[in-house]
Amino acid sequence: MKEMNLGKLFEPFTVKSLSLANRTVMAPMTRTFSPGYVPTPEVAAYYGRRAEAGVGLIITEGTTVPHAGANGYERVPAMHGEQALAGWKAVVDAVHAAGGKIAPQLWHVGAVRKEGVGPDTQAPGYSPSGLFKPGKANGVAMTKEDISDVVKAFAEAARSAKEIGFDAVEIHGAHGYLLDQFFWEGTNQREDEYGGSLENRTRIGVEVVRAVRAAVGEAFPIIFRFSQWKQQDYSARLAETPEALGTFLNLLSEAGVDIFHASTRRFWEPEFEGSNLNLAGWTQELTGKPAITVGSVGLDGDFIGDGNFDMKTSANPTGIDQLTERMNQGEFELVAIGRALLVDPQWVQKIRTGAWDQVLPYTKDALKTLS
Repeated sequence: MKEMNLGKLFEPFTVKSLSLANRTVMAPMTRTFSPGYVPTPEVAAYYGRRAEAGVGLIITEGTTVPHAGANGYERVPAMHGEQALAGWKAVVDAVHAAGGKIAPQLWHVGAVRKEGVGPDTQAPGYSPSGLFKPGKANGVAMTKEDISDVVKAFAEAARSAKEIGFDAVEIHGAHGYLLDQFFWEGTNQREDEYGGSLENRTRIGVEVVRAVRAAVGEAFPIIFRFSQWKQQDYSARLAETPEALGTFLNLLSEAGVDIFHASTRRFWEPEFEGSNLNLAGWTQELTGKPAITVGSVGLDGDFIGDGNFDMKTSANPTGIDQLTERMNQGEFELVAIGRALLVDPQWVQKIRTGAWDQVLPYTKDALKTLS
């Protein structure tokens, strides 16, 4: 294999109070390894191993904000409550001791939730219009008071995260969860100021970002994750044109977002006809803010839905070669690695040292021995 020009991938990166040794990011991945919604010492060790191996920034699995309907899955950690925050403090300390930086992903699942999930088993799924997806009802349509409560919950979780030592926060506005249910016209049928036009549908995101900014101060970085696709519909699109995407993103940028995390299923796919830029590339061009690209980085296979991949038997150096070339050309500033890093905690270190023959492939069997 020819020698790769890793270039910017291992250059330092700084935004506001966040300084990273390199531009690799651990993507948020739900694991349900936190009984009672509290991160355990094993969770701290899990993140610590990735920090020890040189990941520039770790973004945690989704953590629920303090709202009754925020959680959709058992054993998902909370970003509220004395025990959960103490557990997260241990995680932060482990990552910092290994020389890493870490941000929690703040999450509300919205209408994905089913009644009976804890900790409040009576809480319904909350959403803009009581829809899980177009034509499929679930839960309740939110009142303006409900919306205000959720905005406050994101701000409270962000404040707590900063207080226990996290280096930034990420707001989850992607994949058909609550904030994205407002953004997506298919699930937002409201007729008030939170529905209708793209500007109105983005309003809750703007309010959340502003509230988080007020809670954490100007110097603390805010990351915002968004996506075109939804778990309810992989072909769904938030914005059909660059102009519409620019409208959406710049509202959030002006509210206080510092970094955009542009979630795609395959980083190499162009977002709009007539340009090779992917979603992160368009995001960076339209906003002037740094963007994180993500989507099958380091995987030699194809995404087939529901968290599954049609895998071959080896890692994918060709994909990394294309990735670094595009990064060196300035298309995006940071790269998030998900499943490749999940299965191989040393992935970043192996890429940096050129030890491609030692990279563990992502396979179903490998998932059984995750560390």
